Amino acid sequence: MNARDDCFALPQRRMLHSEALALLRQLARTLEGTEDIDIREATGRIVAEAVHAPRAIPAHTNAAVDGYAFPFDSYDAKQGAHFAVGGRAAAGDPLQSILSGRSAIRIFTGAIMPEGCDTVAMQEDCRLEAEAAVFIPAGLKRGANRRLAGEDVAEGETVVLPGQRLRPQDVAALASTGVANVACFKKPRICFFSTGNEILPPGAPFSVGKVYDSNGPMLAGLFAPLNLTFAHGGILPDDREAVHNALHAAAHNFDLIVTTGGASLGDEDHVVAALRAADALSLWQLAIKPGRPMGVGKIGSCLCFALPGNPVAVLVCALLYVWPVVRGLSGEQWAEPQRLPFRAGFEIKSRRRGRREFFRGWLDSDDGQITVKKYERDGSGLISSLRSAGGLIEIPEQIENIREGDTVSFIPFSAFGIF
Repeated sequence: MNARDDCFALPQRRMLHSEALALLRQLARTLEGTEDIDIREATGRIVAEAVHAPRAIPAHTNAAVDGYAFPFDSYDAKQGAHFAVGGRAAAGDPLQSILSGRSAIRIFTGAIMPEGCDTVAMQEDCRLEAEAAVFIPAGLKRGANRRLAGEDVAEGETVVLPGQRLRPQDVAALASTGVANVACFKKPRICFFSTGNEILPPGAPFSVGKVYDSNGPMLAGLFAPLNLTFAHGGILPDDREAVHNALHAAAHNFDLIVTTGGASLGDEDHVVAALRAADALSLWQLAIKPGRPMGVGKIGSCLCFALPGNPVAVLVCALLYVWPVVRGLSGEQWAEPQRLPFRAGFEIKSRRRGRREFFRGWLDSDDGQITVKKYERDGSGLISSLRSAGGLIEIPEQIENIREGDTVSFIPFSAFGIF
């Protein structure tokens, strides 16, 4: 689908942050196709079909501790009681029955509660009085130290839903039902290109006028928590035909292309020009800082993000725009990043209205009160600012001044798996 075929037209003005998100939300459609994934490799994958518990979990009422199982009706909660030990039950043993109302069963953690028993006394609290007799002390309540059948998951209960990203604890819940495989959406395939004659790959000899590619390794690490397929397409020269050919070749093999650099208005900015020439540009020039020249297009079925070249702008655009789209392609519901309100520990005077700004900052404690501190320098090429920050401070379009103590929104990097 070309840009002219969708419902979006490039505005003559710079697009607002909210408008860009609305457009991207429409483009972030789940990839077609599913695959069965081994439960031991399913962490981080997106569930395609609901899974329901085939039986109660646990399947049987069982002992939560090592000790003695006994019938509470034969017990004196105020004085304790003597019981004959009438058997032994270990985890995995078949169901047992007590011999009489005054009998207890030596039981171990996870063993099925014997018929007639409803309470367990911990072994360290009990006193053996003879070879086959035990004193159970006072103070226990009916049902103590037992786990009821189905108390974790009821039979037929939904364990996971479509669109859910599996965490280790979700995988544990699935494994407890006995399933070996889970149907998941396919992983998005992302191809990354750096652009510019000045860019050097890691490890290359340095020369005057050159800079090393920091964006590629940063984005690879950024998207690692999303469990997708990330490939480096290489460094593209400042040549329009080379850029055009590389983008169109990659579009046949990937679901999403991300480029850095070449997205602005300069004579050597060829990525957006290549997308425009292919009639594939849906979004360009945002009313944000940093990241204003970001472009989004589509070549065939492949989405293309043309990000700026400066590392700070790259990270901001990747978090705010690419990250939710990738999650949408993966099968997840559209999700806005977590925004937390904190008092500002800084001031901004006479800010330009009409654009949304994202400053680097961190949380600090002043006299026991948490405030947001702002990195002093705002240059979008300062990787040091990203290293010092714990997240982004978001300032909406209509705000002109921030006074110390005003409430501001803070987007923690931890919401994106960055710690």
